[in-house]
Amino acid sequence: MFKVTFAFEDGSVTETYANTGDNLLEIAREANVAIDAPCSGNGACGKCRVQLKNGELETKKTLHISDEEFEEGWRLACMSKIVADVEVLVPDIASAYKSRMKVADLSSREEIAIFENAKREIELAGIELKNSLDVVEVQMEEPTLDDTMPDIERLSRALRKFMNLKRVRIPYTVLRKLPDVLRNSKFSVKCVLRTTPDDMFVYDIFDSKEDVVIGGLAVDIGTTTVSAVLINMETGEILAKSSAGNGQIRYGADVINRIIEAAKPGGQKKLQDAVIKETINPMIHEMCKSIGFPKDRIYRMCVASNTTMNHLFAGINADYLRMEPYIPAFFKTNSLFSSDVGIDINQDAHIIIAPNIGSYVGGDITAGTLVSMIWNRPEFSLFIDLGTNGELVFGNSDFMMSCACSAGPAFEGGDISCGMRATDGAIEACTIDKDTMEPTYTVVGDPGTKPVGLCGSGIIDVISELFMVGIINPKGKFVREGKRVRHDQYGMGSYVIAFEEEAGTTKDVEITEVDIDNFIRAKGAIFSAIRTMLSSLDFDVSMIDDVYVAGGIGSGINMRNAVNIGMFPDIPLEKFHYIGNSSLTGAYLMLLSTPAEQKTYKLASNMTYLELSAVPTYMDEFVGACFIPHTDASMFPSVKQK
Repeated sequence: MFKVTFAFEDGSVTETYANTGDNLLEIAREANVAIDAPCSGNGACGKCRVQLKNGELETKKTLHISDEEFEEGWRLACMSKIVADVEVLVPDIASAYKSRMKVADLSSREEIAIFENAKREIELAGIELKNSLDVVEVQMEEPTLDDTMPDIERLSRALRKFMNLKRVRIPYTVLRKLPDVLRNSKFSVKCVLRTTPDDMFVYDIFDSKEDVVIGGLAVDIGTTTVSAVLINMETGEILAKSSAGNGQIRYGADVINRIIEAAKPGGQKKLQDAVIKETINPMIHEMCKSIGFPKDRIYRMCVASNTTMNHLFAGINADYLRMEPYIPAFFKTNSLFSSDVGIDINQDAHIIIAPNIGSYVGGDITAGTLVSMIWNRPEFSLFIDLGTNGELVFGNSDFMMSCACSAGPAFEGGDISCGMRATDGAIEACTIDKDTMEPTYTVVGDPGTKPVGLCGSGIIDVISELFMVGIINPKGKFVREGKRVRHDQYGMGSYVIAFEEEAGTTKDVEITEVDIDNFIRAKGAIFSAIRTMLSSLDFDVSMIDDVYVAGGIGSGINMRNAVNIGMFPDIPLEKFHYIGNSSLTGAYLMLLSTPAEQKTYKLASNMTYLELSAVPTYMDEFVGACFIPHTDASMFPSVKQK
């Protein structure tokens, strides 16, 4: 048994123990040490870099670590085995995906404007903002020797009379506090209820003098990032907002790696705990703490996520999703409660899950489609959600078709050597001077924050700028020389955006030809999916009236640059609209409005799902799109002109 010490740049350490031959990355996972491993430990991504400080590791050499770096102690955790006591440094870049949790400042109008706009649009479409939760006040006669009715029957009778319903359900959690609350309030109480045409369910009971706010929780479980809002269910007011990295990411950046990990002994619980105990519950605690809100007064929750995330969240075997014929356990379920999965809110809280459409088009897309409003317009609109999977919906008020393409994790920083999610230290926008080749960039975080890597919007900008100023050719190869362009011993080119002394990390922030090639494939998947879906309907890009782009890849996508690299079709820029995290906004609407929830179920059931792999022309379209902007330059006249 050997001692393993993980040291961090802030001076903190985590100590654990391991046996001879144990894998260092696996030991880190068991010790809850955050080390980015998008390839799930296959040695393919080079992200799990650690520096050997003391002791010894048995390490397999890879091309991700140069000879000079190896001499300095740099190792890949996934390629290293324990053979002695050891101390390794985990640099910030290795754990950048798991940045500190953020609770948003809601004093900023921009933070809540998107939700207010969504509410307005839904109401204009004739969908009422109402739900089945309510607070009612009842007064009962105090018991006497002549009136010895039990407390539960006394409350039930008062509620039946008040609500004119025959059936009242009072769970154990309420029964347990009932005797004391009734007597302390002199039998004048407020009850939190869920009312249906057939019955009522009592979630909670309070003294009638107490001010009671019904809390609700909307959560978007992304493959990379989890976002949430805590709301007042009666008014729709956003009380708190939070985001954090999905704790599951250390088991792989994509859903396939996570499904494989979940299929291992004990894996299903590990994946569920990573998203609930390590991610969602701490977010709930931080939001409630920030506003002094009791977490057990959150009585309903809505989750929007892709089909795999839904299964892993619910603790349901997702293995059959990745094997032909790709069958999920459910598209829609209404049977989940907080106590079933360990969500730390009211034990009886009902969990609404936005419905899935297919194995790879999930509730995040149905929730986003609701927000996009394309179902309420006669014009032909395209909705695109950029993430690890690129999902698309095309249609209008008469029909809608959806599809999914495997874009990979590049839009969220995966498969990119200096890639990261849109958090502190991420370069989110960039321009490059044509003559000097010097970059100018903006970084996520407080003023003065040094760059650590590139998030999705920054990658789009950098590649577009490199192409437009002639530093790279349409194949993504470097064709100009300068201080910031360099080649390694194998002739591989790279562009340095921030040298080590300018950066907030231990190495240069640069983008390589391999990175560019990975991103070209990701953007090619998006564009070829658009073309294939339109062709299947006998449409072309000129018939698109509006494009709604969603996804948390930065503060917003530069649509001009996205067109320049051939990710989006070359149509007038005014037709593009960035609508942010539409999955979270859709979950918020489903939570607040039962009619909106029912509308989302209807949208899902009426949507046609196109399986791209079954379309013979899709691969030809994809190959053609793996070029900047495309092998057929006539598709991008504005780019050719520039």
